[in-house]
Parts: sequence; C-alpha cells; structure tokens
Amino acid sequence: MHMALPVLIISMLLFFVLFFGIGFILNMLLRMTWLMAIVYPIVAILIIDNVRFLEYFTNSSHAFHELGKKITALLAPDIMILLSGFIGAIVAGVVMKILRKKGYRMF
Repeated sequence: MHMALPVLIISMLLFFVLFFGIGFILNMLLRMTWLMAIVYPIVAILIIDNVRFLEYFTNSSHAFHELGKKITALLAPDIMILLSGFIGAIVAGVVMKILRKKGYRMF
C-alpha cells in the first residue's frame, strides 16, 4: 500500500506527540521516568497484531507465529510511524530527567 508523504509526516508527528504526552503524564503521576519506553513495545504489539493479548499466554506458539508474520509484513512507512512513537516515549523520559535536574519537584 502506498502512503502519501503528507499523510506519513502527519502520522509520524501524531504518534510522536501522542506517546510523548502519554509518557509525560505517566511520568508525572507515577514518577517512573522510563515507564512508557518500557511499555511501548507492548502497545506496539497490540497495534500491529490481531491476536488477543490473552492468547500470548494460552496459545503462545500460534500468537508469536502470527506476530512474527505481521512484523515481517510491515512496510517502511509503518515502521517509521511506530518508531516515531517510540522516540516520543523516550523523549518524554529525557525531558522528565532534565526537569527533575533543574529542580521541578512535581515532575
């Protein structure tokens, strides 16, 4: 499937902002700096795969086989969009570290 360049850029920006915002809010509420960066791969798997999350525990071989097929079928734009979300989650952690070093206690 072909994706237009403006759609790709907007999608990447939206994923970056979305996961930066979620990561920032989780960091403020839970005071766990890298939580979203750790949770993001699970979120990405849920976005990519059509298998129910419970099946990873009840029917592991089938679920991981389907996940492998879905990951290898990803196109470059899909990978770029998912990576921009992961970068947003990491940047949220970096921003929190910087804010804490500068003395902002609420972060």
